[in-house]
Amino acid sequence: MYRQRMNNPTQMNLLHSKIVGTGEPLLILHGFLGMGDNWKTLAKRFSKNFEVHLIDQRNHGRSFHSDIFNYEVLVDDLLNYIEHYKLEKVNVLGHSMGGKTAMLLAVTHPEKVKKLIVADIAPKFYPTHHDLILEGLGAVDFTKQKTRKEVEEVLKNYISDYGIRQFLLKNVYWKTKDTLGFRFNLPALLENIDEIGTALPPLAVFEGETLFLKGENSSYITDDDKILITAHFPKATIVTVKNAGHWLHAENPNDFYDYVVRFLTEK
Repeated sequence: MYRQRMNNPTQMNLLHSKIVGTGEPLLILHGFLGMGDNWKTLAKRFSKNFEVHLIDQRNHGRSFHSDIFNYEVLVDDLLNYIEHYKLEKVNVLGHSMGGKTAMLLAVTHPEKVKKLIVADIAPKFYPTHHDLILEGLGAVDFTKQKTRKEVEEVLKNYISDYGIRQFLLKNVYWKTKDTLGFRFNLPALLENIDEIGTALPPLAVFEGETLFLKGENSSYITDDDKILITAHFPKATIVTVKNAGHWLHAENPNDFYDYVVRFLTEK
């Protein structure tokens, strides 16, 4: 059973989350333009062993919107969340942008992190590469597009991949009874788009147990990145998830689940 944490007027800067299961806390951080709900199916499986926190990062999902958006404030949001729920050491799993947030939390506040899992992202700089997606989202006009089908027709002009379109359409909701909107804060994300690819600070190190999961068909983590990964995370293990690309947790959830649980439960 999910326990849904909603913001109230005295907690406007508290991240929205859904919490399921009992045991050691496992915080899951989604990627760019995602939300915690993208992980609901895996969360139910993880909840057999852990108290799983499906977190919406700021400007995403049901969490608060802000003009400020960078990894430092995303880490501050997490620290506030951890303090609010009186969590001690947490396990953190982050995918893509969420992996960057998780890495920065670990190197700046290692006392808060028991084990770290990073899904298909390296601690290096990435140039902006979401141009067509962002152009497509920017072309949506909710005064004209009144149904999800109409929104998808606009997105089709920019995004040929059906799976990516469906991923984005999960963010479409009824803002009012007559008007659709995006859950993410598109203007703020566009304004701060260069922040998404920021590298981990040089010389930043996390000495704890770390697992990097790489999609076999993804180019986000290359063989050349392994030196940088182990420089920042000396105890890192890098594992390739077969038959999966960047969305490895959705494309091969069974192997992804097995690797994560084995890592988190081994002594």
